[in-house]
Amino acid sequence: MARTIRFAIPTAYGRLCSHFGHCESFAIIDTVDGVITDVQFLAPPPHEPGVLPMWLKELGVDVVIAGGIGVRAQSLLHNMGIEVIVGAPEEDPKVLVEQYLANTLVLGENVCSH
Repeated sequence: MARTIRFAIPTAYGRLCSHFGHCESFAIIDTVDGVITDVQFLAPPPHEPGVLPMWLKELGVDVVIAGGIGVRAQSLLHNMGIEVIVGAPEEDPKVLVEQYLANTLVLGENVCSH
């Protein structure tokens, strides 16, 4: 059976945006058996506490790759069964997904302080 994973990455100017809640769009990237099959950039709903995690859950996201994300958002995502990767570099979203799938993604600190 094929293994599918849907990723969400907050972006600005086509690269990872270091602040999860204030990005211009989310790259929604679908993979099947470790291969990227689709990339979409979707505008998020207005930023309010708890809105983004619910929206991402409704989109069927399995993994969020972020630079910085608040503790509350992380907790909400985890409670919805979404894996959260924190401290990713400001890079092209497809590159981040490829690195994640290859176990070569290098993470730094969570750049969000709340």
